[in-house]
Amino acid sequence: MAYDFDLYVIGAGSGGIRAARFAAGYGAKVAVAESRYLGGTCVNVGCVPKKLLVYGAHFAEDFEQASGFGWSLGEANFDWPTLIANKDREINRLNGIYRNLLVNSGVTLHEGHARLVDPHQVEINGECFTAKHILIATGGWPQIPDIPGREHAIGSNEVFFLKALPKRVLVVGGGYIAVEFAGIFHGLGAQTTLLYRGDLFLRGFDGAVRKHLQEELTKRGMDLQFNADIERIDKQADGSLKATLKDGRVLEADCVFYATGRRPMLDNLGLENTGVKLDKRGFVEVDDLYQTAESSILAIGDVIGRVQLTPVALAEGMAVARRLFKPEQYRPVDYAMIPTAVFSLPNIGTVGLSEEHAKADGHKVQVFESRFQPMKLRLTDCQERTLMKLVVDADTDKVLGCHMVGPEAGEIIQGLAIALKAGATKQHFDETIGVHPTAAEEFVTMRIPVAG
Repeated sequence: MAYDFDLYVIGAGSGGIRAARFAAGYGAKVAVAESRYLGGTCVNVGCVPKKLLVYGAHFAEDFEQASGFGWSLGEANFDWPTLIANKDREINRLNGIYRNLLVNSGVTLHEGHARLVDPHQVEINGECFTAKHILIATGGWPQIPDIPGREHAIGSNEVFFLKALPKRVLVVGGGYIAVEFAGIFHGLGAQTTLLYRGDLFLRGFDGAVRKHLQEELTKRGMDLQFNADIERIDKQADGSLKATLKDGRVLEADCVFYATGRRPMLDNLGLENTGVKLDKRGFVEVDDLYQTAESSILAIGDVIGRVQLTPVALAEGMAVARRLFKPEQYRPVDYAMIPTAVFSLPNIGTVGLSEEHAKADGHKVQVFESRFQPMKLRLTDCQERTLMKLVVDADTDKVLGCHMVGPEAGEIIQGLAIALKAGATKQHFDETIGVHPTAAEEFVTMRIPVAG
């Protein structure tokens, strides 16, 4: 059968665009459908604008610390609309770049909501197109719990378009998005409370990292409330919000921001017209080749619920394109040793196993830790401390995990991730000469284990 396209991609986020571009580069006839914005969550309402806001929030600390280096500054004033307008301009620029990348790659762009008609056919804007392969790359969507007054809360889509900086903010959640936005709001001057229903945020991260960040945020004056959850939200006559907690306490705020998880974006996708199956969490079920139960339909990225990170979606998109259209270059995605960062203030960078996971996996571990005041802060009154930690297999000397809380943690961990991916041992770290004076050199000067 002759198809209109060799590959039809639904979703122009990071993974979808990567798959489309590479497939077209390998000679395939490719189309991409997108109903919202090019670049997906990361570019528009995720990693990129979030980090721009993190940069904005960090200036308050820089101004405060400048006096230690002889700078006398007048009163600093922050203007939220200026930050948002400049952020919007940058995102619009990136949207244009993604459009050019697709068009210049020979990909056909369909702007509208695509829906599956059958295993080889897609309907969009009243037209139907056939494809040998269909790739679902529709990503995820923020979830706000179904509680009374949920319509008064916002999620991570709306937060980037607030008209003004709220004076009092309740951030609800214990994952990295909650922690990052709590840092943004607090750094920009809002009275910020972080509520989490568990004992301590960032479940799954190394215990020392979680505890260290808690201590640093508390030093900064952020209100952290654990084992706390909202039962209902009521809007007051003056426009403010009253959040009633499950323990009966009442907190007042001008904004309630939820970061309590994301669901796969499958709305009106037409899956019922195919044999595609969902797993018990509601994500699209795929095999190791990203094929669904319907052999002509594949899925990648956040919609399959594996590792929900932009670089992972990019790797998955490339793997699909290569397997389908350039099989001699195909390499499966390796999900081991994926580095990641949390752009909290201070930052977190991590790669490999936490101490807890390493022990649970049966490793006999040695732990090396260093906590110190960064050199930049020695001339200031700031009491922030950096944490660096290595988790080592005591039998093989292999470094199983590397963790950091402190300035530029993500930048430092990226380089170390290559070493861990290559199988570096603690001896390799010990024999590497450090770059002096830097914080990063601490990773190669830790000699005495602190626990095991």
